[in-house]
Amino acid sequence: MKTLYLDLGSGISGDMFIGALIDLGVEARQLEQELQKLQIEGYHLHVSRGHKASIAGVKFDVHLESEHHHEPAYHGHHGHEHGHSHAPGHDHAHPHDHPHSHSHPHADERTFTRIRELITESQLSAWVKQKSVAIFQCIAEAEGRVHGLPPEQVHFHEVGAVDSIVDIVGACIGLELLGKPRVLASPVVEGTGWIHCAHGRFPIPAPATLAILGARGIALSQCDEPNELVTPTGAALLAELVETFGPMQSVVAEKIGFGLGTRDNKTRPNVLRAVLWEAKTEGQGFDPGAGAHDWETDTIAVLETNLDDINAEILGCFLEKALAAGALDVFHTPIQMKKSRPGVLLTVLCATADADRFSELLLRETSTFGVRRHTAERRKLRREFVSVQTPRGEVTVKVGRLDGAVLQAAPEYESCRKLAGQANVPVKVVYEAALRAFPPK
Repeated sequence: MKTLYLDLGSGISGDMFIGALIDLGVEARQLEQELQKLQIEGYHLHVSRGHKASIAGVKFDVHLESEHHHEPAYHGHHGHEHGHSHAPGHDHAHPHDHPHSHSHPHADERTFTRIRELITESQLSAWVKQKSVAIFQCIAEAEGRVHGLPPEQVHFHEVGAVDSIVDIVGACIGLELLGKPRVLASPVVEGTGWIHCAHGRFPIPAPATLAILGARGIALSQCDEPNELVTPTGAALLAELVETFGPMQSVVAEKIGFGLGTRDNKTRPNVLRAVLWEAKTEGQGFDPGAGAHDWETDTIAVLETNLDDINAEILGCFLEKALAAGALDVFHTPIQMKKSRPGVLLTVLCATADADRFSELLLRETSTFGVRRHTAERRKLRREFVSVQTPRGEVTVKVGRLDGAVLQAAPEYESCRKLAGQANVPVKVVYEAALRAFPPK
């Protein structure tokens, strides 16, 4: 199983991440060809080799056609998008792709809903679509919490511009071209000081960066570097792609890539190091519990309470409200309580960072006087989404793999329901047709 380890001692941004992937062997021209499936225009891809603090690596940039730069080693070109729209480009005084560093007065704003449509309606692979949308949703949820808006209504300002869309989708394409490796990382390190963003002057970490990492229960520590090291895009990549955080153990590095930033930091090189290897034996990495298998692992919070006096309608309402609030799962189980009274065991599964929020929801919305809480480790099949053609149309199928072998294949309900409605046939007819069409030819 291919494994990618990100050394975050100097932080992470979208452009540094892609630069590191290219240094590991991702072909820049293949990356550009895949990005063309987005059908957005008005940008150039600039990929060049360079040095930071005497470390050789790859500098990746997305420049708008209106910007003028010297030709690098590689230069991909696209025309204007929809009648010469202006979107902010990279601020070259800044080391990363930080959305708050852009300063163009006519920023091309997009809502999360529009960006999701742009990605899902493209010809990109199902895996790239799913990962890209998840990363943008991660940012939208964080920005929504910061500004008090639902994720769908969040205007991404500079993050919605062409360069940041290319950074996020390009990062997912790069991982796919690298063979969809398992992604691990070191602990997250951030700098100190202040940043100027679209909403004013804020202390580092940026509000969205802190919200993104906090929502996923990812710990962050600050160092004495007087600059921003982790951008919101970089934080979202970590939140959605990295399985676990910790030091390397028993790693035999087969390839090492360096993604270069722009700024010359004061205390450390502005470089993201990425290590790639093929994990063949138990213990390669830093997750002993994973054993020799390539399953995904994470830790979640389990909240429980016993109820013998709750109205069934209130119980049903709570389940709907908890799921809408982002719970991973909610369910109730019949139990026998003291004095032989029938009751239910109400269980909520959620991210560890959300445990207090859902504990409060249980206390407010049910008849309980207390909530039990513990954490649980999960082992999950590595998931991907593929499209299959049926006589009724295209259906998305969720695939679960262990050690490269397909163990589960489940047609996505919404995909089947949509086709069934269009063809006026039972959902099970489309569902069965999708299973017959899997695997795709």
